[in-house]
Amino acid sequence: MGSGGNKHNRSVTRRSFLKASGAVGLAPVLSAPFVSGALADNTALTIVQWSHFVPAFDTWFDKFAKDWGDKNKIAVTVDHIPVQDVPARAAAEASAQSGHDIFGFNGSGGAHLYRKFFINLADLVKETEKKYGAVSIIGKQLGYNADDGTWSAFPDYYINFPGMYQKSLWDEIGMKPDTWDDVRLGGAKLKAKGKPVGISLGHSNDPSTTWRGLLWSYGASEQDEAGKKIILDSKATVEAVKYVAALYKEAMTPEVLSWNDASNNQYLASGVGSYIINPISAYRTIQQSNKTLADDIFVIEPPRGPVKRIMGAASEFYGIWKFAKNKEAAIEFLKYYRDNWPEAFKASSGYNNPCFANLVPKPMPILSNDPTSTPPTKLAILQDSDKWSAIPGYPGPATPATDEIYYAFILNDMMAKAATGASSAEDAVKEATQRCEAIFKKWARRT
Repeated sequence: MGSGGNKHNRSVTRRSFLKASGAVGLAPVLSAPFVSGALADNTALTIVQWSHFVPAFDTWFDKFAKDWGDKNKIAVTVDHIPVQDVPARAAAEASAQSGHDIFGFNGSGGAHLYRKFFINLADLVKETEKKYGAVSIIGKQLGYNADDGTWSAFPDYYINFPGMYQKSLWDEIGMKPDTWDDVRLGGAKLKAKGKPVGISLGHSNDPSTTWRGLLWSYGASEQDEAGKKIILDSKATVEAVKYVAALYKEAMTPEVLSWNDASNNQYLASGVGSYIINPISAYRTIQQSNKTLADDIFVIEPPRGPVKRIMGAASEFYGIWKFAKNKEAAIEFLKYYRDNWPEAFKASSGYNNPCFANLVPKPMPILSNDPTSTPPTKLAILQDSDKWSAIPGYPGPATPATDEIYYAFILNDMMAKAATGASSAEDAVKEATQRCEAIFKKWARRT
């Protein structure tokens, strides 16, 4: 997906969350928030968001925002930061009660974790639904608070995680990576030919989404549908963890234990990796560097498990801080951005997926017919990716507790410990369950 954080970044992020969420006795991790170059008054609007993995999107967005600002006599500044720095930056701004007007989150969490710091955007969401159709399940998970009907954030888009494979390699063994069993059995055959499967077991967004998808496909999950109880310790979870251990030993390379979000992209681009699960940014990069390889890479729905076909998704959404200096302009900008969203979709090369039913009517541009792909219908399955995509918290709501579980990499550690033999599958599941329950209890005491 992109660059992953190192160990230092992760500990900063964790402490930052605790600080911004109300834990006492911790000094602010970052001494001051990132201050934009624009003047903080009503003639200025400041936005911070991640550095997109399709650089052309950032180029488009920056010009789009500046042009809107010029028309409205508002100096708009957009600051881009690496995706792994987003959690710590949000914690710093919330802690200091100072920073940007609009904060763009990516990956997971944020809207619920910082709920008390954001203004209610329910009116904006309702108006958007009237114009562009119902908000999706993912969109609702992102920003909606079921207890009082407020919206802490405006859902921008979700990022799907399809499978990508070298078709010629899989054709040689007469298989297609359609199910998780296919990935393991075919992957073992291809590993013997020096072409392993590559799915990270490290601490970053990609494995956090992928292993959740696997878990759900086995009928397991971290929490129940009501979001009240941890139900991770189950037979289905143990079976899923045993599967990952077998996949690691039989079909993967030990390198996956230390991979960041850029690693699987590079693995596929090298021609060595036979299969990865990743947003289409990996494919787009290969198109630019190696057309022959890109033509051999096919995009497929994520693997079906014993219970269903489902995969974790990453997400992007905007919150407006209560301490923002220009809330009115922030809301007006989001309305304008929403009304021009199909242009954003095109600028992302089909990477950004809509959260409102009719925002990009089908057949979708680019995905339905991509002249840069061979064949041009290669990406067409992604038009329906909302049918097999969910974000952390599924099948229940995303909450501050599920956000914290996500950023603590608990599921990643559970899978990695069993894969390396550091723990049995049963013990790895029990330890992960205890860690999740401790986080749930902590948040239950605060509400």
